[in-house]
Amino acid sequence: MAHTILTTAEAAEVLRVPVGTLRYWRHQGTGPKSFKLGAKRVAYMREDVEAWLRAQYEAGDCE
Repeated sequence: MAHTILTTAEAAEVLRVPVGTLRYWRHQGTGPKSFKLGAKRVAYMREDVEAWLRAQYEAGDCE
């Protein structure tokens, strides 16, 4: 099974939030799971971003 790796900018686009928001969520530990590629590059698995988004939807109290 092939996994799609997203950059921070690509993950932010999927979530429709600014890159700064995604970085803040990562700093707070509240955003989708991320990992380091090399010393500095942060990446996301598309599956993790979609799972996090689904969990947010299911836990949401807004209708």
